Amino acid sequence: MNRLKPSQPKKISSRSTLAAGASGNLIEWYDFYAYAAFSLYFADAFFPNADPLAQMLSTSGVFALGFLMRPIGALIFGRIGDRAGRGRALTLSVLLMCSGSLLIALTPDYAAIGIAAPSTLLLARMLQGLSLDRKSTRLNSSHVKRS
Repeated sequence: MNRLKPSQPKKISSRSTLAAGASGNLIEWYDFYAYAAFSLYFADAFFPNADPLAQMLSTSGVFALGFLMRPIGALIFGRIGDRAGRGRALTLSVLLMCSGSLLIALTPDYAAIGIAAPSTLLLARMLQGLSLDRKSTRLNSSHVKRS
């Protein structure tokens, strides 16, 4: 009779953990900074055309609000990570970042829906800000634990 041997956890090297974390962080920050790269287009599409300076200031304000949401996201995802595990918190933060990007991509322009366009853009950026940088914090704590 063959006895089943208890499985041993697969040892993951620090290099592969670092590479996986760095690539995930790159993708997450890419979503966030793609907004900055395309802000000229967003300003024209999502805000009223009356004043180009007001358009750019509004676009920059929405960008800044995403950064201001980061500490709130740290509180929320820290609690989720403590209660449900880091893996679930990581998955949720990536889904939230993707949801914000998808919402920006699907939102019609100001000419089509009026004030709902900048409001939706603001909501999407807030979602992205909440989810930003949770992964690097968890990745750093994982490296400390492995050391």
